[in-house]
Amino acid sequence: MKRRAFKMKLYPGKEAEYRKRHDAIWPELQLLLKAAGIAEYSLFLDESSHELFGYMQLTDEKAVDALPGQEVMQRWWAYMKDIMDTNEDHSPISTPLTEVFYMP
Repeated sequence: MKRRAFKMKLYPGKEAEYRKRHDAIWPELQLLLKAAGIAEYSLFLDESSHELFGYMQLTDEKAVDALPGQEVMQRWWAYMKDIMDTNEDHSPISTPLTEVFYMP
């Protein structure tokens, strides 16, 4: 199982909306993520900096890397673009984090 961690940036004042949208995650998006081999996926918010920390466990890195080409993923990004930093294609600006310690 591979692990990935990354950070993203939420716009100030959008914390409740971000949580609300994820509490009602689209079933088709959740199915897509699981089908791509994401076994676990967590998002954490640093309320002082508005930075989001994401962590996922993957069984299939290639399938996860192909997610940006999926229509459901693109619709989700468009849905989220008004509350967080995004690229021109509406994907979240995401910075990969380097693992420096792991304790199984």
